[in-house]
Amino acid sequence: MSVVPLRQSEPMLHADRVVTILGATGSIGQSTVDLVRRSPDRYRVEALTAHSNVAELAKLARELNARFAAIADEARYGELKDALAGSSIEAGAGEGALVEAALRPANWVMAAMSGAAGLKPAMAAAGRGEIVALANKECLVCAGEAFMKHAAASKATVLPVDSEHNAIFQALGAGRREDLVRIILTASGGPFRSAPREQIENATVEQALKHPNWSMGRKITIDSATMFNKALEIIEAFHLFELEADQIDVLVHPQSIIHGLVEFSDRSVVAQMGAPDMRTPIAHCLGWPYRIDGPAQRLDLATLGQLTFEAPDPVRFPALRLVQEALRAGGAAPTVLNAANEVAVASFLDRKIPFGGIARLVEATLEALVAKGTAQAPQSADEALAVDHTARKTAAGLLPQIALKAS
Repeated sequence: MSVVPLRQSEPMLHADRVVTILGATGSIGQSTVDLVRRSPDRYRVEALTAHSNVAELAKLARELNARFAAIADEARYGELKDALAGSSIEAGAGEGALVEAALRPANWVMAAMSGAAGLKPAMAAAGRGEIVALANKECLVCAGEAFMKHAAASKATVLPVDSEHNAIFQALGAGRREDLVRIILTASGGPFRSAPREQIENATVEQALKHPNWSMGRKITIDSATMFNKALEIIEAFHLFELEADQIDVLVHPQSIIHGLVEFSDRSVVAQMGAPDMRTPIAHCLGWPYRIDGPAQRLDLATLGQLTFEAPDPVRFPALRLVQEALRAGGAAPTVLNAANEVAVASFLDRKIPFGGIARLVEATLEALVAKGTAQAPQSADEALAVDHTARKTAAGLLPQIALKAS
């Protein structure tokens, strides 16, 4: 298994942990900050980054006594420097500063920057041979093969933060790797789990953003509604746990209490459970290989009464079919799928295409770029970003055609 442990040295006590948070002002970053804030004597913060929220970044840097703060937008360097004036906190801006933050002397890095912009900083963090708590999907979806090889070569430890992959990681501890039969990722089904196809096709932005269980950012909430989040998680699991595509199943579980299951050869199935709160998997990663106190609500199964399960419907949610096609095509197809989905989601949120047009735009982009044979899987961050750029450009070119079909 290539996820953990990639390094065999004696694990340090979490009281000695020096923390960097890439994407500190996002939802995952804020949850991480909450856990660090609750135990200030256990952790020292080395660096924090943000995309564009200078005020919040500066506030957090001061509160947590960070040594370095970086903003992705180069044009806001002066604003950040002014906001940190009078402190000893160094300021940086732009891609180089984000990579510098990842390279600072921390032994635990939360890679929570969203989108392809988080790829190079996460790769840099992995290259230091320390612990990377990975919450950036693009590292594995766009460049999974390259990222995991890079982490292994550096003897880094990669801990999965996503609730489903973290659940699989925990459940895998119940048996030997050679006895693994399959893993099962659970899905809430999103706001349209039981909706007819016609209703899903014409869903509004407001309807798609009403997730029944989780409080997340706009993009991932839409991905949950289309089930592209689960498609991307299949690709992530494929690389994280060195699995074959047919070893990864999806089960719709509306209560979002069981986050992942692992089946072993004796037909034992081990599940990880917990209230739907991202601070639980983050706490698992922050304390690993030990356990720390978590603030999430205690799980009360008697109050819940029942847990239900359904098979996913690939007709109403074509993302599950498209991801299997991308994995079968291999090469750069998963990178293309992810880039096209980002363009499609942004277009839907801008009300340029209907909800049903998200999957159609992804499928059209895959067909355009993979029909004549897909490119080789990216072997570096730069190669992954090049494929990502081409796919985005292709998807943008196909956008008027998708929008026209809906009118």
